[in-house]
Amino acid sequence: MAARGFPYTDLKDFLAALERAGELRRVDVPVDPTLEISEVVTRTVRAGGPALLFERPTRGEMPVAINLFGTEKRMAMALGVERLDEIGERIGEMLKPELPQGFSGMMGGLGKVMQLKSMPPKKVKTAPCQQVVYRGDDVDLNRLPGLQVWPGDGGIFHNFGLTHTKDPQTGKRNLGLYRLQQHSHNTIGMHWQIHKNSTAHHAVAERLGQRLPVAIAIGADPAVAYSASAPLPAEIDEYLFAGFLRGERVEMVDCLTVPLQVPAHAQIVLEGYIEPGERMPEGPFGDHTGFYTPVEPFPVMHIECMTMQRDPVYHSIVTSQPPQEDHGLGKATERIFAPLLRFLIPDIVDYNLPAAGVFHNCAIVSIRKRYPKHAQKVMNAIWGAHMMSLTKLIVIVDEDCDVHDYNEVAFRAFGNVDYARDLLLTEGPVDHLDHASYQQFWGGKAGVDATRKLPTEGYTRGWPEEMRMSPEVSALVDKRWKEYGI
Repeated sequence: MAARGFPYTDLKDFLAALERAGELRRVDVPVDPTLEISEVVTRTVRAGGPALLFERPTRGEMPVAINLFGTEKRMAMALGVERLDEIGERIGEMLKPELPQGFSGMMGGLGKVMQLKSMPPKKVKTAPCQQVVYRGDDVDLNRLPGLQVWPGDGGIFHNFGLTHTKDPQTGKRNLGLYRLQQHSHNTIGMHWQIHKNSTAHHAVAERLGQRLPVAIAIGADPAVAYSASAPLPAEIDEYLFAGFLRGERVEMVDCLTVPLQVPAHAQIVLEGYIEPGERMPEGPFGDHTGFYTPVEPFPVMHIECMTMQRDPVYHSIVTSQPPQEDHGLGKATERIFAPLLRFLIPDIVDYNLPAAGVFHNCAIVSIRKRYPKHAQKVMNAIWGAHMMSLTKLIVIVDEDCDVHDYNEVAFRAFGNVDYARDLLLTEGPVDHLDHASYQQFWGGKAGVDATRKLPTEGYTRGWPEEMRMSPEVSALVDKRWKEYGI
């Protein structure tokens, strides 16, 4: 069942829905965007608290919305579902290869086609995001209440800017979510990492000796905001995916100064370009790893035009050692893309990306084991599956293990493993921000086979039977529990 008011027109519409549901608190006293907001947000997230709207930041000209996605409940509200798995189930249905049979099957197939037809974005001529326009010398990023989140950060960062670029040769669009360091009143650093599509677009532009046009939208509706973070294959347009999530086309408008389109209902849009060959030091920045990432040279965006809604709301996020708000985004990705991962690797029953592993350090995977070294086969398949290639540790368990019950997983991983035989060590790409790898961008990985071992794998002792209480006794104790007076 879709959430009330879904799909949301814009960020303000979503904030209103959160407030109606008792999931938003307004902070009406002055709060400093330098460190103070971060500390308030971190304490709120770790207490399982609400989304926050800081109405009077002491820097900037607009309120700050934050912790919108900090719980699975709010993440589900953001995407218009009761359970995040509902979206994955929709994707799973669309992936089924069977041809429709009979009238009902034909109607079901038609329904899928109609669902697909609702996805492409819709171009509009006028848009709320362009109600107020600043150009040239009037552009001033200090109007925005950008955050300094941690004491060692290199300055002010805009942490939820949806970055739009396109391939200079093919025209293929990309929407990405990257941190943006404010260098001056009209320049920002573009921290797009080595594995990201915008990095590839920039490389093409530099090879051609061309400026790369860039547009950044801040404060989009939640389906668009999530889509910017989703690990989609390069062939899938993020706005098609946002339309799929919304069940309704996303309205887009042409930028005023660059040949790009942005969501018409964004709160703020920054338009500009990157000069070929130009770099500036970016960082340090306290990232989701829980550590400061070092200073590195990154491209610089020169902003020539800044547009916004009247009375805009600024959207941001705090990053730190888990738990933090990005847990909601990561959990959504885990559940939404589960059917796609199972489609690519049918051996998988379920998987879990623990928040403590910041969603790419560890994957816990259950399989229906059928043959010798089946677990190792699945490990290698995962390391070959798109952005799952960055996973550093894979733990494989049997299908009767609940991958979301960490006590059960630990019981299997600690007790079912002979590390001389069941540990697979390899090397491969790791996340750009990974600080543990001895070389940047690549490092060691491990796969742990915590499944029951087979005689055909060389295990000849006879795998022991796990203790289980008989169903009859369990039912009896259930029935008599109140009698025991415990």
